[in-house]
Amino acid sequence: MKQFEVNFDGLVGPTHNYAGLSFGNVASQSNANAISSPKQAAKQGLAKMKALADMGMTQGVLAPQERPDIATLRRLGFTGSDARVLENAAKQARQVFLACCSASSMWTANAATVSPSADTADGRVHFTPANLTNKFHRSLEPEVTGRILQATFANEKYFAHHAHLPDNEHFGDEGAANHTRLCSNYCHSGVELFVYGRYAFDTTKPAPKRYPARQTLEASQAIARLHGLDEDSVVFIQQNPDVIDQGVFHNDVIAVGNQNVLFFHEQAFYQKDAVLQEIRRKFGDHPLHFIEVSTDAVPVADAVKTYLFNTQIITLPDNSMAIIAPSECEENENVHRYLSALIASDAPIKEVKYFDVKQSMRNGGGPACLRLRVALTEQEVAVVNPATLINDTQFAKLNRWVDKHYRDVLTENDLRDPQLLIESRTALDELTQLLKLGSVYPFQRQGS
Repeated sequence: MKQFEVNFDGLVGPTHNYAGLSFGNVASQSNANAISSPKQAAKQGLAKMKALADMGMTQGVLAPQERPDIATLRRLGFTGSDARVLENAAKQARQVFLACCSASSMWTANAATVSPSADTADGRVHFTPANLTNKFHRSLEPEVTGRILQATFANEKYFAHHAHLPDNEHFGDEGAANHTRLCSNYCHSGVELFVYGRYAFDTTKPAPKRYPARQTLEASQAIARLHGLDEDSVVFIQQNPDVIDQGVFHNDVIAVGNQNVLFFHEQAFYQKDAVLQEIRRKFGDHPLHFIEVSTDAVPVADAVKTYLFNTQIITLPDNSMAIIAPSECEENENVHRYLSALIASDAPIKEVKYFDVKQSMRNGGGPACLRLRVALTEQEVAVVNPATLINDTQFAKLNRWVDKHYRDVLTENDLRDPQLLIESRTALDELTQLLKLGSVYPFQRQGS
């Protein structure tokens, strides 16, 4: 049975802006209050999706969230017309207002954790939306994310959807950004790696001191139970607390895997040697490649700045592997030198393809942040909502949609403009028809 790894990239929303909301994300904070270009950001993301589709990959798209989030602002006590809610929130609670305008759902690596049917007890693909409790602006996403995933993967025979974990820091869950899967072949059972930053119920264990650890062990264990994963196919790994304090807020900023390759920095994992031994033992007798990058070759600061590990490793139709990297990796001397040597070595990765995703990079997310990986069989691909898969026709439609609805430039002051809210809702209403999602947004469901 043939199986694919499908990348579902997040479509950048109409309110893409730089509010510097994410403490612990160096890029996000360093570019706070810069002027953004929603149209350019959306087109950069679409161009990457189309490029992967043209390489022969199966590529999908996930819709953005509704922003500004008027429903949340009303929950927080702002009343009157939508225009009055925006005006008062911007004046009286600027940071709350900015959080409710965030377009961070573009980073769909945080959308959910996905376990393929080859790994699960009931033989279905399992989805659990991330609760993202560590950041207020992201904690607003899970319910709509769940509805979008259910509209994309609707066939209950093949797909199982779970509610997000309890909205509490003890079960802080960041989705696939702290999860990867190793396998000999996508259609065979694999080893799922759940990387956590701290223990929620045992404060004596190691934890970062400067920046928050967003994922807990207890959340990772809960996801594994919900997905019906066998304990022999799961490895729980603690992220190195020191590397979190250097700005590595998710595991996918310091490690990435694909099939039988784990590409990681030497500082990525706490008690690294024991971790690698456990992975190798559970992986069995199949060939397994650990590509470990030394601090001497690439300092952590360079890895964070360029998002060397927030790249995508993909398996092309000819079974060779390639890295999808941001152009920042090509521009950094240490990283470019390392990648050039890597593809010239006997490692399975034979090519690097560089992409301009600067609008996303400046807000703290590279190519890997922009996609949710979903391993699917041919039968499962056949029952995915076809309107969410990228081909020439859908790519052209989405580009025209962006041209029609998105602003070229967006400042913080624009976010309080009632006309932007109208523009965004008009755009999203049209998008749900284009992607055949039904009514997934609160403004579409009022009174239902």
